[in-house]
Amino acid sequence: MSQEQVSPETKGVAVTLLATVDLGPEIEGMAGRQLRMRLVTIEPGGVFGPLHDHKDRPGIVYILQGTITDIRGGVATEYGPGVGWPEDRNTLHWLENRGAIPAVEISVDIVRQA
Repeated sequence: MSQEQVSPETKGVAVTLLATVDLGPEIEGMAGRQLRMRLVTIEPGGVFGPLHDHKDRPGIVYILQGTITDIRGGVATEYGPGVGWPEDRNTLHWLENRGAIPAVEISVDIVRQA
């Protein structure tokens, strides 16, 4: 069984919405979409799961503190402070904090408005 099939559920994660921009009036063809910025904190031992994709929801992550492990296709990649990873239509992953301190990231993505 691959790691993807046993991806854990979310635990130890706090998400704060920092800002949004309605893209409809800004960019032709973007009606119903918004640019969203969130602060995500993953406590030690925390998981941002389960396995999920980013089809129709591209973004990028910037890590402020700690280390975040990004698990894709059974491969775990650790990212520390600075630019982390892109989240595009090919992204299928979950995140973990395997470190001893809270991991904090800024997540910016384009989403459909609720």
